[in-house]
Amino acid sequence: MLTGSRSSLDRGFRTIVVALVCLFAASAATAEDAQKKPQSTEVKKPNILFIMSDDHTTTGIGCYGGRLAGLNPTPNIDRLAAEGVRLTHCFCTNSICTPSRATIMSGQYSHKNGVPTLIQELPAERHTLPRLVKEAGYETAMIGKWHLKVEPSTYDYYCVLPGQGFYHNPQFRIRGPKPWPNNEIRVNKHSSDAVTDISLKWLKNRKKKDQPFFLMHHFKAPHDNFENAEKYDFLYENDVIPEPESLRNRANHGPIGAATYGTSVSKRNQRRNMGRHMFVDKNLPDDEYTRVAYQRYIKKFLRTVKGVDDNVGRLLKHLKSTGELENTIIVYTADQGFMLGEHDYIDKRWMYEESLRMPFIIRYPERFKPGTLNDDLINNVDFAPTLIELAGNSEAIKDLPKKLAFQGRSFVSNLEGKSPEDWKTASYYRYWMHMEHHDNPAHFGIRTKDYKLILFYGRRLNDEWYYNLNGLDPTAPYWELYDLKSDPNEQNNVINDPNYAEKLSELRQQLYDLKTEVGDTDDQYPEVRAMLDSVR
Repeated sequence: MLTGSRSSLDRGFRTIVVALVCLFAASAATAEDAQKKPQSTEVKKPNILFIMSDDHTTTGIGCYGGRLAGLNPTPNIDRLAAEGVRLTHCFCTNSICTPSRATIMSGQYSHKNGVPTLIQELPAERHTLPRLVKEAGYETAMIGKWHLKVEPSTYDYYCVLPGQGFYHNPQFRIRGPKPWPNNEIRVNKHSSDAVTDISLKWLKNRKKKDQPFFLMHHFKAPHDNFENAEKYDFLYENDVIPEPESLRNRANHGPIGAATYGTSVSKRNQRRNMGRHMFVDKNLPDDEYTRVAYQRYIKKFLRTVKGVDDNVGRLLKHLKSTGELENTIIVYTADQGFMLGEHDYIDKRWMYEESLRMPFIIRYPERFKPGTLNDDLINNVDFAPTLIELAGNSEAIKDLPKKLAFQGRSFVSNLEGKSPEDWKTASYYRYWMHMEHHDNPAHFGIRTKDYKLILFYGRRLNDEWYYNLNGLDPTAPYWELYDLKSDPNEQNNVINDPNYAEKLSELRQQLYDLKTEVGDTDDQYPEVRAMLDSVR
């Protein structure tokens, strides 16, 4: 029995040994086969959600501080800033809707891309941003305000407002059986809700879910005349919104010894002011008229902002519910800034801070440290190369034909906290539409970290512009200089102050050099060129 037991044990032991040998052999073969097969090193590309509103000045965004921050106007946008990077010195190159959008699409200044005013088209060949992102393997969509007139055919999908579009029950142009722009749908909602509904539907039903998405989600709001959704009608009703100090005290702002330009909140501009827009009783005393006009103006603006922010929240909620939030680069910006009564101005167009400055917030914690501020000088001409680098297609930028080549530069390194040593020290700006709509003289200038120099050359330079509304004759040229270190609110034009003579000379040369660098030399406009040459 003992012998028999040993035999059984031996057979059992041999069986176990054989099984182990076979297991190890199989594992080794599997490992060898795995080494022979090419290993996938592809990392899933992040989605890109580019949210742009219209005329949303930094003054109307809580995280940028300022007199309206205490009202908590934008908790969802503020969340993006807390979880991402916020730019503090991001500036447009031409503060008006169509030109700014053309610059973002093309990566070129207005004189280069051919869209200096509201009436030109940006041809499809210059829609470089979506084309190169698409080439990087993204499914692309453009939803909301487009404002570039031609069909956005470069995108896989589009659903865009015609022109400015309506706030309520808006129509949208879509791709369809008829030639552009004859395929339209109507959505019976406020435009901010409608644009978001369309974006969410596209995200849920998009056709190429094996690809990352690039969605340009563009609100119409808060463009004037500020028509909010009904649910916000009584928001801020009982609040007294703080006025900018410069609304009633312009100090030494603007042209020296000459009449001021620009449309107003108060009765200052009799042709067009916000009191007239807001149906304020014109017989009220001037101070009361200004107070009532401002309160109505700012509350309607903030109500449309609330609609934008709530819909940003809807987009964030969707991304979280689908597990895509952490793998999506989210940008929030606006096409330019906006004057909310500062210096008694309304609208944009000016090179003054509230009009010039763009909000720019980007969230992607995997790459950009949350809660970061960046104060490098950034322009909207830089947006396209930055987004294309984030999409992984930087090499394509080098192969662009000369006429389509970017004039901007990617600021991805800046967002990572590694700003290049040779980064720009000045920003160039030009507004072309002399005395159109809001009575702003044509001007150009330079903005450094600490100073701003502007030449109001006051000339209409071609015959293609819009409406021929009112007195488009030349205005007297003048210069303005602001020391932004000591005067961040631009209340003191020091152009004639002898203490700034040396700095003025330096800035004029810098302006001349920068105009030459970007190719906006005014050689074809002798009167303007002479103004610039005379001060070199």
